[in-house]
Amino acid sequence: MSEIDWVEADALVAFGASNVWSYRDSVTLSLQATRLSNPEVVRNLRTAAASPARVLPVAGVFGANASGKSTVLKAMESMARLVRQSFKQADSRTGIPRVPFLLDDEARRKPSSFEVELILSGVVWEYGFEIDNEKVLREFASHYPRGRRVMLFERSGTEVTFGPSLRPLGKAVLPLLADSVLLLSIMGAVREERLAPLFEWFQGNLTLADSSNRVPRSAMTATLARDADAGGRVLELLRAADLGLTGLELLKPDEEMLEKVRGALRHLSEDLGAGEAAPEAEALVDDLLQAVQLSHRAADGNRSLEPQYESLGTQVWVSLIGVVLHALQRGSVLLVDELDASLHPLLVDQLVELFQSPATNPHCAQLIFNSHDVALLDASSFETSSPLRLGRDQIWLTEKEASGSTVIFSLAEFRTRKDEALARRYLRGRYGAVPELSPSAFHRAARTAEDASA
Repeated sequence: MSEIDWVEADALVAFGASNVWSYRDSVTLSLQATRLSNPEVVRNLRTAAASPARVLPVAGVFGANASGKSTVLKAMESMARLVRQSFKQADSRTGIPRVPFLLDDEARRKPSSFEVELILSGVVWEYGFEIDNEKVLREFASHYPRGRRVMLFERSGTEVTFGPSLRPLGKAVLPLLADSVLLLSIMGAVREERLAPLFEWFQGNLTLADSSNRVPRSAMTATLARDADAGGRVLELLRAADLGLTGLELLKPDEEMLEKVRGALRHLSEDLGAGEAAPEAEALVDDLLQAVQLSHRAADGNRSLEPQYESLGTQVWVSLIGVVLHALQRGSVLLVDELDASLHPLLVDQLVELFQSPATNPHCAQLIFNSHDVALLDASSFETSSPLRLGRDQIWLTEKEASGSTVIFSLAEFRTRKDEALARRYLRGRYGAVPELSPSAFHRAARTAEDASA
């Protein structure tokens, strides 16, 4: 039996939720390795248990449009945001910000729940909560410092039972506990040391990279490029993508122009009504403050282009470099919505392999993404077979039921041969999670349009 390659790192083992976004019923996404896992990518994390915790560095979610691929990532990001901001933004008038399943009136009134299992500094942690629009209904935290469960706290409404280690401080913070505030958020604010690992994990993990934050992510990449340690890696990834890029910089905005924009937007806000245009105004000013200029290889040297002349694929790649390097360096969990958007399949494949490979990801950073790029499903999609391909237990599929609710399931639930052409069989509907299209309906719509224009 070969010696175990132990890893000292933090990791997300599993995420669970119910009645969130497009998920009416319970959803569980696991990064725990199975017997189907690719041994080349499994990370053996040291814990108090005799055997290691075997976790996976990547999970990819695939499915039809509007099937719930994005909403599982949004549910994860929602949980982290609630933990981070619950105490800071508590307001009994506005209640708790949540998105329940909206296609069912009964579900709108029911609670939403969130739960994670983590490994932090070799200790297994479990944390979760249940909320409705106004209050926290339930909350709990426990860990396994010596391999056996130790309850830290259990909450029902505003009634809290503390474990022995938290009793002294726990009673002192109870006056801060409001119906709409998570206890973990309070404990993080007062820097309670026993819960610090758990709160700090939420502070630095489950960051969602999507189209709404592409500009600030590009600015982050440009800022990292000036860093003495990370700058070289930023430039390497810029050049490795074969986009003809040689460098980048964060543009210094023209202060006079910025003030004119701010003034015009203030007037627009007043015309539309107090505060109505404020979010759009702030977003526009932020974009001006965070504009990134790229330099390109040209026949006579390097040439810089204004941001509006860059292709969308170039912008997407630049916006990913910073968060990817940040995750790899810190060993954190990165969520990416539509990883393949405007990127070539070979480039997406290389990005996934950065997380799969222990050589480039020694701290067990984890990437959870959604995609339509079926080339990621099997090695036969590429000329060169890589030992770091996604395993079947790293591939998750989403499907929408007749009720409009999403279900998510692992490809590992299907009996597949090791050499099976997963991409081709997926597109043929062998595993579900593909759109049910009617060619005749498309043809009728086109003929109708043609008849109308005649």
